[in-house]
Amino acid sequence: MTTPFFPAYPWDKSSLKSMPVDLQQFEKLDAYALKVNVKNSVEDLVTALLQQARTDLEKVRAIWMWICHHIEYDIVGYHDKSQLSSKPLDVLQTGKSICEGYAGLFEQMCSIAGIQCMKLSGYSKGYNYEMGQSFTGDSDHAWNAVYLDGRWHLLDSTWGSGAVDKSFTKFTFRYNEFYFLTHPALFINSHFPDNSNWQLLKPTLTLKDFENNMLHKSNFYTLGLLTAEPETTVIQTENGKACVSVDCRAATLFKFELEGTEHGLMTLKKHGMKLDIYPQKTGSHKLQIFAKPYKASQDVYDCVLEYVVECESVNKAMCLPKDLSQPLGPSWFTERQGFLRPSHPDPIIHTNDGRCSLTFTLGKDISVLALLHHSSLTEDMRNRHIMQIHRGNQIELKIQLPHAGNFVLKIYAKKKSDPGNYDYIFNYLITCLNTEVKWPTFPQVYKNWAEDYEILEPLSGRLPANRNVQFKLKMHGIGKVLVQADDVSTLTQSGDYWEGTCNTAGCREVYVMVQENANHNFYSQVLKYEVESQ
Repeated sequence: MTTPFFPAYPWDKSSLKSMPVDLQQFEKLDAYALKVNVKNSVEDLVTALLQQARTDLEKVRAIWMWICHHIEYDIVGYHDKSQLSSKPLDVLQTGKSICEGYAGLFEQMCSIAGIQCMKLSGYSKGYNYEMGQSFTGDSDHAWNAVYLDGRWHLLDSTWGSGAVDKSFTKFTFRYNEFYFLTHPALFINSHFPDNSNWQLLKPTLTLKDFENNMLHKSNFYTLGLLTAEPETTVIQTENGKACVSVDCRAATLFKFELEGTEHGLMTLKKHGMKLDIYPQKTGSHKLQIFAKPYKASQDVYDCVLEYVVECESVNKAMCLPKDLSQPLGPSWFTERQGFLRPSHPDPIIHTNDGRCSLTFTLGKDISVLALLHHSSLTEDMRNRHIMQIHRGNQIELKIQLPHAGNFVLKIYAKKKSDPGNYDYIFNYLITCLNTEVKWPTFPQVYKNWAEDYEILEPLSGRLPANRNVQFKLKMHGIGKVLVQADDVSTLTQSGDYWEGTCNTAGCREVYVMVQENANHNFYSQVLKYEVESQ
C-alpha cells in the first residue's frame, strides 16, 4: 500500500474528517440517494445512484448514504449464523446483514462505480465492548477504506447506520455522520485493523495502546469536545478521590454518574469541566460522563466518556449532602443567568465561625430566592438562616449556620416581571467543622419588606428576654415605624435610617410595623422577632 500517511491530528481538532467535506453541498445528493429504491441488482442500484453523482467523492457519498439508510443490522443472523448471508446481492434484497455484509456491499458498489475500495477487518470497541478488556482471537468487525484525491480514507457504514441496544435484541436506524471519512487519529480510537498499515497513521499504535486508550464515543467529537484527562480507561483513586477533566471548544453542559449516584464535585470551566469524585465503597466503579450543547433545544445529554474507577480506600470526610446538585458553584452558565462578579468563585465555602457572606452583581430584572438545605432543616426554615441585602444592582447573601456540618446553599432566580415560579440556577457547598457554632435564624421578613431595605440591628431573629434592644433599620419612603412588643415604641428617622429601642419584657414576639403613607392610619408588619423564654 503506497499512500502518504496522515499528518498528526490537527491540535485544534476543528475537522473530524480526513479530507475537506462540505456537508451542505451534499444536501441534494443525500436526499436523492435516500429515495432511490432499486433492489433487483447491485449494478442497477449503483447506476441509479450515480445519476446525481459527478465526482468520486459524490459517488462514495451516494453509496454511503444509501447503505446507511437502507440496510439494517441483522440481529437474528448475528445470533444464528445459518440464517445469515453476507453476499452483496442477498444483503441488498433482504435489507439486512452484519458488518461483513455492509462492508462487502460497500466494496462491490464502489467497484461498480469505478472507485478503489478495500474491505478491512480488525478489532472494534463496539456495542459489547467492556472497558479495559483485552482483544484476542479472530477479528470481530469489518469496515472499508476508499481511495479519493490520491490517498486512502476510512469509513464504517455499519456504525453509520444506527445502533444496537444493550441487550442486543433491537437495532435502531440512527444515522451517524461521524463514521464517514473519519480522521484516522479519531478512527483508531474504536477501530484497530489487523494490518497496522491500515491505521493510516505514523507512528502506528500497538494493540496494547489500543486496549489501554480511553474510548471517546463519537458524541465526544461531534459535540466539539477536544481532550479528556486522564487518557486511560482505568483510574486509581488517591486518598479516596479521582479527578477527571474535559476541555471543549463551545459552551457545553455536563452530567456524570458514578454507579448510578452523583457522589462528586463537578464544576464548569469556560472551556470544559472539572470533576472530583469520591466513591463511597472500595472496589471497581463505572463512571459515565454525559454532555449536551448549552443551546440544545432538547434536554438530552449524550454519553461521551466512560471510565472504570478503582477505589482502594474511602474518604470518609467527603460524605456529600444528598441535596447537592451538579455542577457546583458559579461559572459561565450562571453568568448567562445574570449572576456576575461572584465574591466566591470557588464552589466550596469553608467557614470556621459558621457565618459567611456572598455578593454578586445582578443582571437586570432579576429576583433571587436563596435556600439553605440540611437534613436538620425543615422546609419553612430553609430561608430563615439567609438574609438578602440589595444595594443598587448588587446582592449580598448573609448566611448564619444553625450548627456545624455540610450545608447546600441553593440559588434560584426569575424575572421580576414574571409572575411564575423561580428556576434553580446553581448551588454551593458550605462546610463548617466548628461544633461550637449555633446561630439563630434571622428575623422573619414579610412581603412588605422591600428588596433594598436593610437590617443593621438586631440581626438575630431571637431577642433576649427583659432587655432593652437597640433597633437600627434602613428604609425609605416610609411615614412612620413602630416596634410592637408588650408596649409600642416609635423609631425616629435620620435620613434613610430609623432608630430606637424597645423593651422585651412580658412578650413572646416583637413586630416591626410601618405606616407607608402619613395620611393613612394603616400599618403593615414587615419583620417579626421571637423573644427567648424566661
